[in-house]
Amino acid sequence: MKLADYKATLSFSNGKPSMELPVYQGSVGPDVVDIRKLYGQTGMFTYDPGFLSTASCQSTITYIDGDKGELLYRGYPIEQLATNCDFLETCHLLLYGNLPNASAKADFTKRVTRHTMVNEQMQFFMRGFRRDAHPMAIMTGLVGALSAFYHDSTDINNPEHREVAALRLIAKMPTLVAMAYKYSMGQPYMYPRNDLSYAGNFMHMMFATPCEDYSVNPVIERALDRIFILHADHEQNASTSTVRLCGSSGTNPFAAIAAGVACLWGPAHGGANEACLNMLEEIQASGGIAKVGHFMEQVKDKNSGVKLMGFGHRVYKNYDPRAKLMQETCREVLTELGLENDPLFKLSMALEKIALEDDYFVSRKLYPNVDFYSGIVQRAIGIPVNMFTGVFALARTVGWIAQLNEMISDPEYKIGRPRQLFSGSVTRSVPPMAQR
Repeated sequence: MKLADYKATLSFSNGKPSMELPVYQGSVGPDVVDIRKLYGQTGMFTYDPGFLSTASCQSTITYIDGDKGELLYRGYPIEQLATNCDFLETCHLLLYGNLPNASAKADFTKRVTRHTMVNEQMQFFMRGFRRDAHPMAIMTGLVGALSAFYHDSTDINNPEHREVAALRLIAKMPTLVAMAYKYSMGQPYMYPRNDLSYAGNFMHMMFATPCEDYSVNPVIERALDRIFILHADHEQNASTSTVRLCGSSGTNPFAAIAAGVACLWGPAHGGANEACLNMLEEIQASGGIAKVGHFMEQVKDKNSGVKLMGFGHRVYKNYDPRAKLMQETCREVLTELGLENDPLFKLSMALEKIALEDDYFVSRKLYPNVDFYSGIVQRAIGIPVNMFTGVFALARTVGWIAQLNEMISDPEYKIGRPRQLFSGSVTRSVPPMAQR
């Protein structure tokens, strides 16, 4: 850690002596107060449920300005990356800190694609799951099981092992997601096609069958690639923090990423786009656009229990920049597939219009987020609702790996150990059975 840029003085009203705390300035964003010596000097902890005001690490990967609605990967605005780069270029950027030139891109693509197949025994492993199991339940098991098949790259402290594990995870996640889908459908697995793009190969494994040729639609291919880019990383969110905390114990990369997959499953995190589409379908079933106004009035009523999914964000207090890009992609996909009059898309536009004009939502800064549109796009492509979070996990894997590798390379990293404000019983003795 660099020398403090300035210091803050912490004083107490109970007569305890005050202490000085170092303050550090990042290249952008809020300054941070270093409290590492607080317990040693005062015997006190800080209290921050949800870690909303706590910087858990030092990072150079992703920066979010929630007030401005800004998202940067290694300094590059997400709008430029989603427009000018493909997903594997973005992976290279997140992993190595720079965008590849033509030869570096070709080399990186080659290194990733040579790992797209998974061990054949993974097929037998799959058979242990019920056919109707949620794909994220299967994905949690499959990703964790990779360490049983590829134990030559499980030493988290070995840079070469981490490199191979990173390439394997990026390459194999599309294969695993597609396998989970095919298993649920009762269809044969499709092997990877390394002559296709990353997104094109995923589409082929998802939707092709052995009985006929399948051609990749370039509009859909680009839309899927953009979904991957927009979800590749998002700073220190719940699943990324889970991967870091899990990895801080020294466990293998596959186990750490499996922990991230499990965390992502939650409806407040990666499952939000699934919850959003379910909400739209419920409104459609209850009367469609004619019922939008009634639905939004219910949302305003705290006693109704009705929640508006796909709007608002823990960090963004402005329009989610990913949502704008996803809206463009949504229109392109629906036009390409002749679904411009798709009732759910019209319904989503009606919801958005109310949310952007009604003072209740505007004052609370409940703008549409990326989940609002990505679910509609994936549904149009043919990806079932319960697969949405699996696609999210596929895209986020590179961000998790980049964050994990950064943590391990940080000389200041230690095993994570949050503290607590204990409010339970003080020491007491166990009474005899007759006195309980």
